[in-house]
Amino acid sequence: QVQLVESGGGLVQAGGSLRLSCAASGGIFSRWHMAWFRQAPGKEREFVAGISRSTVSTYYGDSVKGRFTISRDNSKNTVYVEMNSLKPEDTAVYYCAADLTPFSVVQRSANEYESWGQGTQVTVSS
Repeated sequence: QVQLVESGGGLVQAGGSLRLSCAASGGIFSRWHMAWFRQAPGKEREFVAGISRSTVSTYYGDSVKGRFTISRDNSKNTVYVEMNSLKPEDTAVYYCAADLTPFSVVQRSANEYESWGQGTQVTVSS
């Protein structure tokens, strides 16, 4: 059974940085595309960033492009997102997700991801 465990969330001032980690277990991590999503209260879950299983390709949501960087270490079964220049509107619960049966490209729809972490809260104060 695949398990994803996020860490690294917290409270940060606007303009600050955070690095989220997601440790995976229960399968062959290097076969999965991975992604980060976020959900703020009263809003739909939003694609933040995705990375292909080979690490070659990365994708970003428009609202975080240029500020966030996704990466992965297949030797550690871990995916990361480095978040810089944080804004109050980045406040949300951040979820790690695994596409266990990936197509050739990373998908932006949450429906394509079969396994999810429990989420970690990120709060950006103004």
